[in-house]
Amino acid sequence: MGTYFNPSNTGFKKSAEDELYVDKSGLLNLLNKKILAEKNCISVSHARRFGKSQAADMIDAYYSKGCDSENLFTKLEISKSPDYQKHLNQYNVIHIDISSFADYYKDKLVSKIVELIYNELREEYPDILGTDNPFSAILHQVYKKSEIPFVIIIDEWDCVVRNFSDKPELVHEYLQFLHSMFKCKEAKEFLALGYITGILPIKKIEDESALNNFKEYTMIDSKEYTQYFGFTEDETKELCKKYGMNFDSIKSWYDGYKISGYDMYNPNSVYQAMTDHSLESYWKNTSAFGTINRFVTMNYDGLKEDIVKMLAGEKVYVDTETFQNDLSEICSKDDSLTALIHLGYLAYDSKDSTAYIPNYEVAKAFHSAMKKSRWSDISKLYQTCNDIINATIRCDEDKVAEYIETVHETYTSVLKYNDENALSCVITMAYFTAPAYYNVIREFPSGKGFSDIVMIPRQDSGNKPPMIIEIKYDKNADTAIKQIKEKRYAGNLSGYRDVLLVGINYDKDSKKHECIIENINID
Repeated sequence: MGTYFNPSNTGFKKSAEDELYVDKSGLLNLLNKKILAEKNCISVSHARRFGKSQAADMIDAYYSKGCDSENLFTKLEISKSPDYQKHLNQYNVIHIDISSFADYYKDKLVSKIVELIYNELREEYPDILGTDNPFSAILHQVYKKSEIPFVIIIDEWDCVVRNFSDKPELVHEYLQFLHSMFKCKEAKEFLALGYITGILPIKKIEDESALNNFKEYTMIDSKEYTQYFGFTEDETKELCKKYGMNFDSIKSWYDGYKISGYDMYNPNSVYQAMTDHSLESYWKNTSAFGTINRFVTMNYDGLKEDIVKMLAGEKVYVDTETFQNDLSEICSKDDSLTALIHLGYLAYDSKDSTAYIPNYEVAKAFHSAMKKSRWSDISKLYQTCNDIINATIRCDEDKVAEYIETVHETYTSVLKYNDENALSCVITMAYFTAPAYYNVIREFPSGKGFSDIVMIPRQDSGNKPPMIIEIKYDKNADTAIKQIKEKRYAGNLSGYRDVLLVGINYDKDSKKHECIIENINID
């Protein structure tokens, strides 16, 4: 049992025994199909805090001959597989977290990795070749002696490419080291499985072929691997039942990633919310948070407009093919948006190639980032959003109209247009903080048509009233209220003592806003 060679199951044991553990051992069924196959190398690039390292610990525990993990897996999904025992603790495993080396060893990174792994190999195989030989030759010799193939796990493999772009010699040496484990001639014999994780997809480097034999799974498309990185909706519902949390609230705060047909939740944030029994923005504490600041200050044509649209609940088209999988080579708006998708700060809809802000937690992260950027004019809008909600609840029509006018002026200064769609986005932005308390639904089917915006309070909203908002452009607010009543938009809200009907009109000539609010009882 070593640190890098045939590690123990300690890391996974700690996770599996946590009362909040969600069984992701089905991933091993997929990996078992890759063992000793012709194409046996996969790369998982997902945002931070999406369970990549926990999965790597599980792979250690399952395959490593350095431990006995039967008791850990006996109640998990993988134990039902007919191949379960065939692969359990049957392989020589090498597991390296590259980020832990990069911070300390830098220019000596590769030689230090080889030295530490070699020392552990030699404890079990004392007469192996010396380090003056290619690393692949050493691994091949160990395989010949033991007849046990290797499972090689590289966590955070891309941190060298990301952090040392100014040191091409080091990057080249590192990639050659990876080549010696995953693609050399001898690897066809000694490599049972290659598994690497990173934040970004594999960067295509000219004249480097160390990793072009890896099958990639990303935040844009991770196919059958999707459900094993993040929490699915069913898993999240079960956690909410167990810990007495309101599912609709958790969904509003932490859902929104639609990857390969799955609704995926940020697992770290859901875990923290269940542990703390509190809805908070945990995402901003990740080390990738500063990246938003960097991107929102880039002056690429249309970037600011697109982010404002997404903050208002819209989707924007993005061409993800231009991105070079390198944060140091952001050359366009599409590159910026694609990078934010891979980092988890935007979600991606593959059906129409659009990006969008996935949930309220991430929207708050954007808001916080903009406070420190040149977009402070947009940031200031959100400081009054709670005031707008409170003014609406008080039925303070003049104050609501005043606030919305301020939002509209700022919004149209960015997007440079006035029309009904822009007004709808303005209202969404004006009630930006509403998802903290409400399920906000645009074009809500009710009565004899579709109401523009309906805000249904959640159980943990503090007894806030539901709101039906009807928007008019160049007409009058009274017409909006009459439409709500005539088309019976409140019909689906029976059971509430108070429902607020909110009519908002924008006069394009005077550029003034009018608001009428009525409180009705439909119990």
